[in-house]
Parts: sequence; structure tokens; C-alpha cells
Amino acid sequence: MYLPAHFEENRVEELHRIITEFPFGALVMNGPNGLDANHFPFMFDVQAGGQGKLLAHVARNNPVWQDACDGDDVLVIFRAGQAYVSPNWLPSKHEEHRQVPTWNYQVVNVHGKITIRDDARFLRGLLARLTRTHEARMGEAKPWKMGDADPAFIDGRLAEIVGIEIDITKIVGKSKLSQNKDARDRAGIVQALRARGEDDTANAMLNT
Repeated sequence: MYLPAHFEENRVEELHRIITEFPFGALVMNGPNGLDANHFPFMFDVQAGGQGKLLAHVARNNPVWQDACDGDDVLVIFRAGQAYVSPNWLPSKHEEHRQVPTWNYQVVNVHGKITIRDDARFLRGLLARLTRTHEARMGEAKPWKMGDADPAFIDGRLAEIVGIEIDITKIVGKSKLSQNKDARDRAGIVQALRARGEDDTANAMLNT
């Protein structure tokens, strides 16, 4: 990833926030048929030691778990807020006419080594954690839980999936949020983004 120093994201808490709040990642691996990407939600286990682990599950019919060998190097890409930035939002443009369009965004590339976990206990625990995490965000008075479903039904669905565990070896983040602009131009961008409902990117700019 091209990473100019002024856009490099080194704050561990921000890297973890992006992975946690935007968990739908792209798993990139080099399998027997060349490069491939698969997309699914991940759980980030920061307590697992080292730099943590990424946990996910895939359909048993998805060949990704058969194409990977335990210990293979993989890459998972997480993307947070992103937005087009118009020169018209920058006060300096109207004075000097020396601005061009750009794109603001945050991304995190997680490098690691993959392990295939084809066991019901691992999967049951993973799905319970995924469910608790995302149901809690819904604000329901009575969040759905695995125990609400018929046990035989859950057992059948568990048999249809395979687990993935990735030991993280490196996390590289980029926050391209107009850090190379002056304060009033940044303020103009934030105001315009908020007016368009691009709050993720606007908030990230304010916190950078």
C-alpha cells in the first residue's frame, strides 16, 4: 500500500477501532488458481496474544477453506468511511484556484497466517460472539441469540460452515483525511461532508 508519512495511521486504538466498527473485510490469498478475494465479517480477538487474531466462518461450499493451507500468508482489508472531496468546499480554492478533487478514506491492511478450523465447538463459540456483538448494536429490547432457535436446526447450520482463524503478524493503516490541507480548508471539508451525511469521514477528520 502506498503510504506517505503524513497519511500513515500509527495509533493502535484507531487501527483497532476501524477493524471493530467496520468488520466486513476482504480476505486476499494466493491459492492454487492465483489471487482471490472473499468477503465476510470478522471478529477481532485482541486478547488472543501478540497482535491478536481475526476469526470468521465461510460456507462449506466455498472453496476458500480448501484452497488455503494452514500457515499460509494472507491479507485482510478493512475499509472505514470514504468520501469524494470537491475543491469547491475549500475556501482557498475561491481565492487562489489552486485545488483539485481528491478522495478521503481510512483503510487497514491486516497481514497474518491462516488456520482452518473445522470443528463445531470453535464455530459455536464464534457464532455466539458474533451474534452477541452485532445484536447489541441493534438496540433491541430482546436481542436474538442462538438459544432462540431449535437446537437441531443450529446443529444442521453449523455443519454447513467452516471456521477461519488468522494469527495477525502485521497491521498497516492509512488515514488519508486532508492532513496536508490548512485548518480552514479542513473545516470546510468537514462541514460539507456533514451536510451530505458522510459522518464517518467527517468524524475521522476531526479526530486526526
